[in-house]
Amino acid sequence: MASANVQHADSMTGWEASLDLVFAHRDERTVLAGKRQYGPLTVQRSFYPEGDVCHLYVLHPPGGVAGGDRLEIQVATPPESHALITTPGAAKFYRSIGPTAHLVQQFHLAGGSLEWLPQENIFFPGARVEMLTEINLSDGANYIGWEMHCLGRPVINERFGHGQLMLKTVVKRDGIPLLIDRLVIDGECSLNGKATLRRQPVTATLIASAADNKVLEAARDVIAANSSPDIGVTLIADILVCRYLGGTTEDARKRFIRIWQAIRPLLMHRPAVLPRIWAT
Repeated sequence: MASANVQHADSMTGWEASLDLVFAHRDERTVLAGKRQYGPLTVQRSFYPEGDVCHLYVLHPPGGVAGGDRLEIQVATPPESHALITTPGAAKFYRSIGPTAHLVQQFHLAGGSLEWLPQENIFFPGARVEMLTEINLSDGANYIGWEMHCLGRPVINERFGHGQLMLKTVVKRDGIPLLIDRLVIDGECSLNGKATLRRQPVTATLIASAADNKVLEAARDVIAANSSPDIGVTLIADILVCRYLGGTTEDARKRFIRIWQAIRPLLMHRPAVLPRIWAT
């Protein structure tokens, strides 16, 4: 799979890295059939806690992402393949003195299944980041994914008082947009309003394709059972969208895992098996 062009105006001031992953169904299980990497992005070896589903861990740059860095991740899942991808730890985006950091994630599901379940992104005060996640579906494809964003470090009472973020998610089926979600944060003014983030440092979104009212009700039952006033869930066409707004990434992760455990059997016809790395 050809990597997208990684050149941009800030390329002389930061790292550039790309990671292309292609999966395939062979010998009754999914394997990583192709990998091409450039720069400080890579993966660990595949794990098979479910027997046939390929669990894979993406390693971001160990020093974090700084202004001017550009990272691209592309994943392809052909028919019958099923991959679950997560990360061993949080991705950190540091303060920039001017240049913007870019993260582009493009997923191409040509009839296969992909679960994109990374740990949180932490944006330090002064970070300037543009992040695009694009999910391209074809008939028969199944996707469950989430992204959790932490603004500042609330554990030490640090707020995202300055900096600029543009976080965009696009879901398409056969080239036709089904969902375009965009969040722009421009320093302190974006954090306090009742129509914005209500002074909460953590915002997160879970998306699942091929959902129906049964999946919607399963997610709502989890929310009701766990007293989750800061989570809302809706169905847009057949795309389930669950949003969280709260105080900690630990709380967001716990609640999203419960929802994932409830909807995965309905969407992917198998019980949820937690990645081993989450227990470390």
